[in-house]
Amino acid sequence: MIKMDLAERMSSLGTEGAFVVLAKAKELEAQGKEIIHLQIGEPDFDTPQNIVDKAKWALDHGHHHYTPSSGTMDLRKTIADYLKKTRGVQYDPTEIVVGPGGKPIIITAILALLDPGDEVLLPNPTYPAYASFINFVGAKCIPVPVLEEKGFRFDVNDLKNRVTDKTKMIFLNSPSNPTGGFLTMEDYEEIAKVVKKYNLIVFSDEIYSRMIYDGEHASITQIPGMKEHTILMDGFSKTYAMTGWRLGYGAGPKHIIKAMSDLMLNTVSCTASFVQTAGIEALTGPQDEVDKMVAKFKKRRDVFVDGLNKLPGFTCRKPKGAFYVFPNIKGTGVKSSELADHMLNDAGVACLAGTDFGEYGEGYLRFSYANSVENIEKALSWMEKSLKKLPLKVK
Repeated sequence: MIKMDLAERMSSLGTEGAFVVLAKAKELEAQGKEIIHLQIGEPDFDTPQNIVDKAKWALDHGHHHYTPSSGTMDLRKTIADYLKKTRGVQYDPTEIVVGPGGKPIIITAILALLDPGDEVLLPNPTYPAYASFINFVGAKCIPVPVLEEKGFRFDVNDLKNRVTDKTKMIFLNSPSNPTGGFLTMEDYEEIAKVVKKYNLIVFSDEIYSRMIYDGEHASITQIPGMKEHTILMDGFSKTYAMTGWRLGYGAGPKHIIKAMSDLMLNTVSCTASFVQTAGIEALTGPQDEVDKMVAKFKKRRDVFVDGLNKLPGFTCRKPKGAFYVFPNIKGTGVKSSELADHMLNDAGVACLAGTDFGEYGEGYLRFSYANSVENIEKALSWMEKSLKKLPLKVK
C-alpha cells in the first residue's frame, strides 16, 4: 500500500481531550462497564420546542438554499439587536458574520489575522482549540497563567510583561472553559490599556455569557474604544442547548469581518438556512427554558462542589459561570493525567486532566456538570471508593 505523506503543518494540529476521552469511555461501555459522562461540554437538555418548531416551519416554507456567506441579513440584524440589548454596544449587520458553530469563527479570525511568527497571549489553562489553530498557522502561543487564588483569573501585570513587538492578539474566554471563572470590568479596563497602547486585537469568546450564577456578565467591548479592537464571539450551542445545530457568530471591525466572511465562502459556503431561521427564534422567542436550565446547572454545581470538597486530597472553588468544576487535586499527590485515567478505568467516571487545557492545568481535573444530580452524586460515591485504592499523599 502506498503511503501518502501529509502536509507538515498537520503535525501542529492538536486534539480536544473531551472527544478523546469520550471515545475511550464508549469503548469501555461496549465492554459492559457503566460510565458516568462528566467529560463533554454539552448541555444535557433538549433544544427548546419553540426553536425546533421554527426550524420545522422554515423547512416547510422553502428555507433550503444558499445564504450569503456572512449569514442572512435577518439573522445578522437580530444578532445586532441582541448585542445592543445584552452588551449595550451597537453593531451594524455588516460587522457580524455567522458560521456553522463557534469553531469556524475562531479559525477564520486566526486565518485572517495571524502570520507565521506572530505571537498571541493566551490564558492557560484554556479551551484547547485556540492553541491548536494558532499553532496550525505558524503563530506562537504565549501562555499567561490563570491563577486559582485570583478566582481563576490571570494577573494583568503578568500579561503586560509578556507583550513583545511580535504580539498581535490576546484571547479571552469569560466565563471560562475549563475553570468557570470570569473576568471583571476592572480586569477589562486594565487589559484595554495594554491593547490600545500596542494596537492589539482581542478575541473575546463569550459563548458562556448566559451561564452566570454569581454576578453579571461583562464584555471588553463595553470599554470605550474597544469595539474597534475586538472580535466578540458568541453562539447558540450552550445557551439554547443547540450543540448539534452548529450556529455561532462573530462581531467586530468591518474589514476583519469581511475577511472572515470571505474565508467562510471559501470553506463552508454558508450556514444552513433553516438553522439560521431557528437562531432568530432563539434570540427573539421566550427565554424561560434558558432560565430553567441555568437554575438546574446552579443546583448541580452546588451539589458537585460540596461533594468534591469532601474527597481526600481535593479542594474545589465554586465556579461563577459556565458548567464546569475545576478541582485542585494536588493534595492527592497524583498527576492530573494519571488520576483522570484512574477515574475513568476504575471508578467509571469520565473527566479530563487539567493538562488537556494547557501545562498550567497540572494539579487539576475538569468535570462537566451537564448531567443529572443523581449521576453527579453517584459519580462522587464511585470516586470516593476509587480513591481508596490509590497511595494518596493525604488520607
